[in-house]
Amino acid sequence: MLGVMRQLTAVGGESRLSASAAYPLAWNEAPLFSRIFVDDPDNEDALPENAVREATELMHPDTAFEFEQRWPLWVPDSTGAAEIGLETIWRKQQTKVTIVGFGPEFDDASFEQNGHVRVDFGIDSPFLLEAVELDEEATRRVQANIEMLLAFTLSVEKNCGISSRLLWTESGESLAQKLIERLQKVH
Repeated sequence: MLGVMRQLTAVGGESRLSASAAYPLAWNEAPLFSRIFVDDPDNEDALPENAVREATELMHPDTAFEFEQRWPLWVPDSTGAAEIGLETIWRKQQTKVTIVGFGPEFDDASFEQNGHVRVDFGIDSPFLLEAVELDEEATRRVQANIEMLLAFTLSVEKNCGISSRLLWTESGESLAQKLIERLQKVH
């Protein structure tokens, strides 16, 4: 988990976490531990090393650990500029990434389906921006978001000793395939 957090920071993610929690047995249980970190650049507790150490003090094979980190993605400003004929304004928005580590006995060994570490980027719209017309600037922004996702994925693969990875979406569609289709529209 810590290695994954370091790779997210290396590709532009925030160096401090925004939250951490530890869940016993299954997701429907109340957390054993939960902490929200104040957005303070001097808060040493929010550093991944310290937050992981604190949360995993309750380490047990039937526990899952959840950490929130943020990273900047390009999003179109929704002020309605395009609706009145002005160009879309783009800005970087800090977006939540959830990193989960599964104990081998958590939720009836769900790690066998989920892996030992899962990274949840939330909805896929910041990477696909399907509702945005692809002009030159939008194309650059979509490419930048996808490149950041790919850089992170490759960095984790190279530096964290993983045996497999899966890009998955809640719709059940292959995110990799959706990214390929979107990039083909951009080129």
